Order: sequence, then structure tokens, then C-alpha cells
Amino acid sequence: MATPAPVARRARPPRHLADLAPHERAEAMTGLGEKPFRARQLSVHYFERLTDDPATMTDLPAASRGSLVAELMPTLLTAMARQECDGGDTVKTLWRLFDGAQVESVLMRYPDRVTVCVSSQAGCGINCPFCATGQAGLTRNLSVAEIVEQVVAAARSLAPTAERVGNVVLMGMGEPLANYPAVISALRRLTDPVPDGMGLSTRGITVSTVGLVPAVDRLAAEGLPVTLALSLHAPDDGLRDELVPVNTRWPVAEVLDAGRRYFEATGRRVSIEYALIRDVNDHAWRAELLARLLSERGRAWVHVNPIPLNPTPGSRWTASTARAQRGFVARLRAAGIPTTVRDTRGREIDGACGQLAASRGETPGRAQQRGAMASPLAHVGQT
Repeated sequence: MATPAPVARRARPPRHLADLAPHERAEAMTGLGEKPFRARQLSVHYFERLTDDPATMTDLPAASRGSLVAELMPTLLTAMARQECDGGDTVKTLWRLFDGAQVESVLMRYPDRVTVCVSSQAGCGINCPFCATGQAGLTRNLSVAEIVEQVVAAARSLAPTAERVGNVVLMGMGEPLANYPAVISALRRLTDPVPDGMGLSTRGITVSTVGLVPAVDRLAAEGLPVTLALSLHAPDDGLRDELVPVNTRWPVAEVLDAGRRYFEATGRRVSIEYALIRDVNDHAWRAELLARLLSERGRAWVHVNPIPLNPTPGSRWTASTARAQRGFVARLRAAGIPTTVRDTRGREIDGACGQLAASRGETPGRAQQRGAMASPLAHVGQT
């Protein structure tokens, strides 16, 4: 009987400074034959000065600058395409990763803030039928540094101006809590004080999830009071089983209970994300049911963000009418539920997750292989 061929293991992204906690950076320096304090110097360049150019690192020995950057600041993201709209205030970038997988991030300038929406996975394994990212499947998880580098790249792009990234939303490709260890470490890099990290406030960071209940409870205990956004999309289990298949494991009541526990543990109000899909989940009775379910758990803990669906070309799923949207929102507000329609920037630039990759001619098969997924949701609005 023939011996089965060994299964090839997927190569890991190269080690990067952002993958490492501060003490691990010092150990890495020692392993490279350098003094441990060089780790802090390199961290200043990356997290504070936002540079990976060895020529600018004049506080490091000239003979070792290049090798240190090569070892601890390898290129993780290569820009493949870029689109702008809103007068340049919204910029979407398609990134190629080291293994050919592709992910997208979106930089959004507002009058009072700058937000960057980042991906945590190449593709997604949740399999929501209205989301082509999920339909195409999961290619792989991103590393800590691949997540962080999306934020650093956005911050670098603002360097000629006085603007600074203040908000980060993990609402791009992927289910963040399905890549839990890397996402938590990335959150620590983003929020650790400079130069250990980027020094961002936890109040400016939002983590989206379809409701992986054990992971939500675990996040609540991390000491990282970021905003939690629950992608609900239906208040009744019958429909949510179809729209968000993981609901068969953690139904609506359990997801909402986990959200309430998160609020109690962190003091951070939870956002309910609700993509309004025409004649699917935008009925008046569903708005009333959602209001009742939330009110049963109190009102202080929650805020609803209805999202006009950003449809993928050729999809049978489309956005609710303006009239249906107004009616849905009115019923929530009449019940005392704080409700804000989320800004869906970027429709004219393939603004939803994966649409830029799809617009470059990727077939579903190649997209799955290369991580170029498409989603009809524009999770890119205000935090």
C-alpha cells in the first residue's frame, strides 16, 4: 500500500517586530548579537516615527541597520491597487501578503477623526450567504504584525499632514474572534504606550464579531475595553440561522446575553450591527422584535447601527429601500433604543470588503486560493 504524501504545511509570515512583546524584542536582539536596548530604539522607529527605512535610523550602528531591518521589519504588505473617493477622504488599498493572499483596508477621514478599517483574516469561514467573503471560504489567519501593519501603513500615509489615526475598526475581511490570539496581541500592540506600541486609546478601537460567545466572554476578561460590535442581522433564530449559520450554535438570545455581559465587565456600550437587506430582514415586525429583545436586557448597554447593504454586483441580495430603512429605524427609536444609521462610504470605489479584489477580475476559485474575497457589507462607518 502506497504511503500517503505528506501534507505541506503553510509557510508562516516572516517574523516582525510587531509580532513580539517588548521583552521578546530584547531577546530577539540578543539572538542577533545586538545589545537588548536596541530593541527599544527599533521600536521607536516603527511605532513612533512610523519608519522602516534604515537610512533614517542614525541612532543605530551603521553596520547593522540594514540587517536589523531585514530581520525584524520585513515587508509584510505590498500594495496592489488603490482607489479613492469622497475627495480623497476615503482610500481603499488592496494588499498582497507574502504568500499571495490578498486583503483590504480602508482609510476614512472625517472632520473630527481618522478611522482605518482592517482585515484580520484572508477570507472568512463563517459562510454567511449574503457575504461573498464567507462564501469563498477562509484562506488563512493573519499574523499579529500583518494586522498591525495595516494600521501603521495608514498612519504613514497621513504623515505629511497633522492628521493622526485615532480609530481602528476590525471590520474588514474575516471574523476577528476566530483569529483570537493574533487579534488580542494586535490590540495590545495598538494600545500599548509608545514605543512598546502605537499608543492608541481602547475607546477608539472596535472589534466586530458574528457572536462567538465563548470568545466574547474571553475578550471581556482581557482588560482591553474596546468597543464590541455584534453583527446580528436578524432578531429571530429562523432567519439568523440562514443569514449567519453560526447562529445554530449560539442563537440570538445567547449572543445578546454575551453582549450584555461584555458591557457589564467593561462598561463599554455594545454596538448591534444590522445589515438591512431588502425584503429579507427589514420588516417592521423584526424591528419591533429586535427592540423588545434589547429592551429586555436594559437599554444603557446597547446601540444599534443599521447598515444599508452594499451589494456585490450580480448578488441577489440588495439594500433595503429608503422607506423601509426609515421605518425600521423609527420603530427602534420609538422603543427607546439608541439607533444611528451607519455611514457606508466607498460604494463608488468597490467599498465593501473584497470588492476591489473582485473588480480586478478574480474568479471565485482564484480568489479563494489567493485570499481575494468579496463581501457585500460596508463595515466602514463611524465608530
